[in-house]
Amino acid sequence: MAKGGATFKNCVVEFDRITSDIRASNYKPIYLLMGEEGYFIDAISDLIEESALDEVERSFCQTVVYGKDARAGDIVDLARQVPMMGSRSVVIVREAQQLAAFDELDSYAKTPNPSTILVLCYKKEKGMDKRSAVYKHLAAAGEVFESVRPRDYEMKDWLRGFVERKGMKMEQKGIEMIVDHTGTDIAKISNELDKLLVALPEGTRIITPDHIEEHIGISKDFNVYELNRAVMARDAARALTIADYMSRNPKSNPLVVIIMTMFGQFKQVFLYNYYKWLVARKGQIMPPDTEMCRILGVPAPFFVNEVRAAAALYPNKVTFKILGIIREYDARSKGIDTGGVTDGELLREMILKIVTAS
Repeated sequence: MAKGGATFKNCVVEFDRITSDIRASNYKPIYLLMGEEGYFIDAISDLIEESALDEVERSFCQTVVYGKDARAGDIVDLARQVPMMGSRSVVIVREAQQLAAFDELDSYAKTPNPSTILVLCYKKEKGMDKRSAVYKHLAAAGEVFESVRPRDYEMKDWLRGFVERKGMKMEQKGIEMIVDHTGTDIAKISNELDKLLVALPEGTRIITPDHIEEHIGISKDFNVYELNRAVMARDAARALTIADYMSRNPKSNPLVVIIMTMFGQFKQVFLYNYYKWLVARKGQIMPPDTEMCRILGVPAPFFVNEVRAAAALYPNKVTFKILGIIREYDARSKGIDTGGVTDGELLREMILKIVTAS
């Protein structure tokens, strides 16, 4: 069961532990997989489905049920059955949060069938009520995994680790390109990377931006990462060139994602300038770059240097104004006071206002 609270970091650690146990054939009688991030729930469930039984046994001893089509009592009956062949059976309940009379699982959880692996995929934002008797008995009898959706700043570290677990490395610009393109959609990133790894030449160990451009279709020169770099450098010509390219490909470059990442960048600039103000006005010592990485939510000191350079060009008086501009265009991107202007036009307007703000 997950320890230390429901955080994305804990979720990843627990996911690795549970999947390692499953690959080693160390199964629990019950798996309660709950939470808001479906990727981890599906990955654990699929791994059990593929590994607990061989192909012949699956035909006779594995049952997949959807919660909306069953009652908890039906699941109990399935779970208590003796395997028709082999030493175990598997019962997987998808969308278990829709299961009628869920509390009827309580009696089964008290004395689960040792020859059955029961998997409950409970996809609900707040998970199950941990104060309930059925939750406590399920947790005591088996494994509870709480799947947490990542925050924006957690994605790059996760992606780096995800690639390394596959025996590869990815250049930092490539990480930026993919995260800026997909946001916090872990399932989408996983699917894209699985396709990429199959397409890479044999023997490839480092994934480059060229690989990503060729096989995933994200331009290495015209993407959110490069747009932000141009804006942070107050390079209006390059920023508008990239914006023009992106406006011709709106499905691959949604305005809401661009605005979200740009807001995050300027929030980092604001924070860095605030610490500079503390040094100048309060006599405090500027945190070292390793500490600034934590404060700014960036993975390496290289990115602190980028924020430092941008902070020199955008003092906080200007940055505060820019954050207001970004909020305005966030509202307009969602249909408020657009006046019929396209997303591409809104993007160009916003960038021009930002780089000329004073």
